[in-house]
Amino acid sequence: MRDLVLVLGDQLDDASSAFEDFVPEDDAVWMAELPHESEHVWSHKARIAMFLSAMRHFRDGLRGRGITVHYRQLDDPRNRGDFCSELTTATRELGPSRLVVVQPGEHRVLEALRRAASEIGLPLDVRPDRHFLASTDDFAAHAAGRKQLRMEYFYRELRRKLGVLVDQGKPLGGRWNYDAENRGSFGKVGPGELRPPFEFPPDATTKQVIALVKERFASHPGTLERFDWPMNRRQAVRALEDFIEHRLPLFGQYQDAMWSQEPYLYHSRLSAAMNLKLLDPRKVIASARAALEEGNAPIAAVEGFIRQVLGWREYVRGIYWQFMPQYESMNHFAADLPLPELYWTGDTQMSCLQQVVRQTLEYGYAHHIQRLMVTALFALLLGVSPQQVHRWYLAVYVDAVEWVEMPNTLGMSQFADGGLMASKPYVATGKYINRMSNYCADCRYRPGDAVGAAACPFTTLYWDFLMRHRDKLQLVPRMGLQMRNVQRLSEADREQIRAQAQSIRETGAQHA
Repeated sequence: MRDLVLVLGDQLDDASSAFEDFVPEDDAVWMAELPHESEHVWSHKARIAMFLSAMRHFRDGLRGRGITVHYRQLDDPRNRGDFCSELTTATRELGPSRLVVVQPGEHRVLEALRRAASEIGLPLDVRPDRHFLASTDDFAAHAAGRKQLRMEYFYRELRRKLGVLVDQGKPLGGRWNYDAENRGSFGKVGPGELRPPFEFPPDATTKQVIALVKERFASHPGTLERFDWPMNRRQAVRALEDFIEHRLPLFGQYQDAMWSQEPYLYHSRLSAAMNLKLLDPRKVIASARAALEEGNAPIAAVEGFIRQVLGWREYVRGIYWQFMPQYESMNHFAADLPLPELYWTGDTQMSCLQQVVRQTLEYGYAHHIQRLMVTALFALLLGVSPQQVHRWYLAVYVDAVEWVEMPNTLGMSQFADGGLMASKPYVATGKYINRMSNYCADCRYRPGDAVGAAACPFTTLYWDFLMRHRDKLQLVPRMGLQMRNVQRLSEADREQIRAQAQSIRETGAQHA
């Protein structure tokens, strides 16, 4: 054998750089379902099933094209459980001259592969991931010499370079960013009747995986009753078409809105397929542009969606590879509380947290505002260790791969990097949640109250957070208005808020 191509669970792309000089007569593919990768964090059953089923579908697709695939299933009694052991066994049996892999989505996995290759004594060819529109070198060049990094400027640079929503180098419609038009709420009337996203009922392969996960990972969080994700490229394209036709037109206006018992609203459900490389972001962007050009979606919706794919997605990957491994341990506010048990159960009297956590456990999914302004916000205000928050997000969402999850959690949601990624901490009182959802309607707490028996814990902790971290927050230009509001509080109000916040922290929010 010449090359043994290592295909990881988030590299399911047969057009990747790993296959560019692949010769079926001389080369083969190696894939392995490794228990350690499901137990590295206490993964949601749906996340485990997503990876395993997609991997098996990809394996079958390769074999259908006449490619030799050496595949170790999770339930194989010979499975040794980790990269180094499995890869060592495979190379001894197969005798390749070289190992080939596309850059993994985790720094930890990349280092493990390098160690394994070194111990085996074979060269490891780590190739760039062409799935992305910007390479890690592109981001490094953008970052060089800059005093601060901001997504907006990297996003504009990519739009100009790739000709996306630009006309002669200027933004289509006259504005680079329609974020101000992407913050609509449903008001009291709600979203009305919504067309559900296209579903993908489990086929025989997925049913086998679901049964395996239920047996092997019975103690892990979450359920598999709602599992209906696309498992191959054809299904991922069908999911994209469904989103473009039925939800993109209103996505922009309502992308920040939340509503009870509505996990998807106008969101795409495409992130998992893209992060496993079942769906090319170029096709996603082209489909959104076509909807604009054909008059089927307004520019505010199209730009808002493309900003997530071409802007945030590429930017967070750049941040991850530019600053790892130091990034993983950053903790700007020195937060050290444990993650409350309610994040694994949803048992809380706070309606918003209860609904988002229970939705997460049921679906393995929550959209970006539910993550940023409910679950992440509470952890930030409470003072939870950002590394514990990171591990929870990596564990519970089907689309979680570390390169995208870690910067979004540590940087954007917890401000643990001190502003390296985002320009301010995303903090708010319960009034924000009340404005953007109906979660507060049946809640025992009043979103505007900071003290008293009915005070919203978000609001109490918000003011306490601003007071506790005043010295650091005063140095953040975009926090000026909020810090001035703190100065208007009387000393008596401050003492009451501090006392109530301390009570919440001492109970770990279990009784909130």
